[in-house]
Amino acid sequence: MKQYIVDAFTDVVFHGNQAAVCILDAWLPEKQMMDIAAENNLSETAFAVKAAEGYDLRWFTPGGEINLCGHATLATAYVLFTYYENDADRIVFHTLSGDLFTGRRGDGIEMDFPVYSLNRVPVTDEMTAAMGVTPKEAYIDRDLLLVYEDEDIIRNMQPDFDKVKLLDGLGVGVTAPGKDYDCVSRFFVPKLSVNEDPVTGSVHCIITPYWIKRLGKSSLKAYQASKRGGEMTCELRDNRVIISGRAVIFAVSELRI
Repeated sequence: MKQYIVDAFTDVVFHGNQAAVCILDAWLPEKQMMDIAAENNLSETAFAVKAAEGYDLRWFTPGGEINLCGHATLATAYVLFTYYENDADRIVFHTLSGDLFTGRRGDGIEMDFPVYSLNRVPVTDEMTAAMGVTPKEAYIDRDLLLVYEDEDIIRNMQPDFDKVKLLDGLGVGVTAPGKDYDCVSRFFVPKLSVNEDPVTGSVHCIITPYWIKRLGKSSLKAYQASKRGGEMTCELRDNRVIISGRAVIFAVSELRI
């Protein structure tokens, strides 16, 4: 079985976020997909199967399946557009989060994602203890979003991951206004055996509505300030988050299973 390793939200290898992509003729047993994801030990391994219209798509972390992943969706779309669907302009993915639409946009790929709700919650001592710095605001949907006022806080943050696991939300995103970008962020998911995800599309489903409203802009230039780093453009369109980014192939391999 062929597997592709793609660096997403970048056009330079060794940057952005790595995802493994497997294009299947039919679904493998779930345990086998989980074993492949654990063997890869990347933040995401994506599996796609051709459907009557588009592709069925599932995402697995080393810790299990999740319901939405941006960078692995971008990586899968890149693989399909490059190797399987050369003449297509759009691809729809059928997922646990509903239908996700992707399309070519210049030298990148545009993805249509659901908007997460900005449910404000009190800032707690537990948040401060986990992140090392007290946030100014906190919001929750699938993930917890903590807002700070200084980009350097985001870049220098050293969370206590055992304490991060105790916070609400699947993952914890932290964000602040940027100097060269509209916003910067990082994303931590120790509950899924991923202490820090290098570049994350899905957390921008909650970051985007926050900064669009606060800055009064129609679109954002966003940067995720992990060690690998990655950038994307985000906008709100008809109550959807439109995330655009680039990707580059790192490796193509054969899995002997």
